[in-house]
Amino acid sequence: MYSGQSNSERMRDMFGEKILDYWDDIVRDLGKLVAIPSVAVPTEGEHPFGDPCAKALDTAVELAESYGLKAKNVDYYAAHAEIGEGEGNAVVMAHLDVVPAGEGWDSDPFTMVLTEDSRAIGRGVADDKGAAVVALHCLRAIKDAGVKGKRKLRVIFGSAEEIGMHDMPYYFSKEQHPDMGFTPDAGYGICHCEKGGLNFQVKGANDSTLIKSFTAGTVPNAVPSKAECQVVCTAAEREKLAEAAGHLGIAVEVTPTEGGAKLLAKGKAAHAAAPQTGMNAASYLVELLYEVFSGERLGSFFTFIHEKIALTSDGSLLGVNISDEPSGPLTFNLGIVRVTPEDCCLTVDIRYPATKEGKWVSGTIRKAVEAAGLEFVQLSDAVPLYLPKESRLVTLLSGAYKDVTGEDCDIFSMGGGTYARQMFGKGVAFGPGFHDDIPAHEHDVNEQINLEKLKLHAQICLEAMYRMFTAD
Repeated sequence: MYSGQSNSERMRDMFGEKILDYWDDIVRDLGKLVAIPSVAVPTEGEHPFGDPCAKALDTAVELAESYGLKAKNVDYYAAHAEIGEGEGNAVVMAHLDVVPAGEGWDSDPFTMVLTEDSRAIGRGVADDKGAAVVALHCLRAIKDAGVKGKRKLRVIFGSAEEIGMHDMPYYFSKEQHPDMGFTPDAGYGICHCEKGGLNFQVKGANDSTLIKSFTAGTVPNAVPSKAECQVVCTAAEREKLAEAAGHLGIAVEVTPTEGGAKLLAKGKAAHAAAPQTGMNAASYLVELLYEVFSGERLGSFFTFIHEKIALTSDGSLLGVNISDEPSGPLTFNLGIVRVTPEDCCLTVDIRYPATKEGKWVSGTIRKAVEAAGLEFVQLSDAVPLYLPKESRLVTLLSGAYKDVTGEDCDIFSMGGGTYARQMFGKGVAFGPGFHDDIPAHEHDVNEQINLEKLKLHAQICLEAMYRMFTAD
């Protein structure tokens, strides 16, 4: 791992190894945070993202203070732990909120399970509580070593990253902006380029004579693994549905009801940054309906899904399948569908190339939606992130990675949106995942993390934080 260095050079140069002294505490504290079902939900009152997220922030502050760190809860939007003084401010940003657990886990998602092959299983172990706990203990290790830094060093704990990052604008309206920083919420090496993030809804009246209800998905940024609908149909049509379901490509249960049928489609969840790796149960179920029924019976809303989305994940049917060299192609995820006897609504998550404009993407889609007689509602447009590979921060972090691992640090782009884009052009995503690691199943059932890889990440993270703290 440290090829080319003698033991004395390694001990002199590598501060990151000190984190191994805190490993048992890291695992214990991770279990405490996983036990909190901190799914962010916008609310009114003292806790803007719900009581569980508030409890997670309280727990982080309590842990930080128990380790002798200065800590502050910023009105339950976010919190931070801090060491050092000075005008500058280096940060590590991690989030304590998680996506909903979903169905099909092999264990309780909010009870961390440690396996014999050194894995931890539970909602949030990989995204992002594991990295958050590591960063906290890295701050503790630097404090305990009595290191004198050149600036403040903060670990910021967010509570609404998974639902649009509305926690950070409030936090930074109250607290100092960073001069440099990273978020350990991606994979190694360094993500210097993040696609833009666009969320929108399509709404309309339910003019279908066939569909009484349709439900799929829980959050926009995950491929729905399940979709259900109630239809009005004859016994013969119900048999056609069952026959067509047999060759659809995913499992669909067709259950007789009084005057119709209930359909349950089971697909495969995936992160919205890579929707092509999942199987969208909502899209498949709409395609099944179109195999048996006419567009006239399905109505304008479902016709729009069939004609402008279907099974695609690149926006090609809407004319927005664009790409660029730094960040790759646009991705398109039909994340939520909600239909009642009166109203229809769908929510889409788009990740668009870093050199393109979200305004053009949303404008193009709006025209198609309104041409179909439906309403387009833009929810958000997170602008892309781009830092040059030669920047000071990228050089510092890549140096820490190489010195700990003995390998060159890859510089890459991605479609996932992280807190890096909340750092005012001063931050990147850096770790904690490794290319040769086990699948983490973020946003899926049985989320897990390889504890030996997390231990390696902890050494890189501490080395990077030490260098940000002490760099001239």
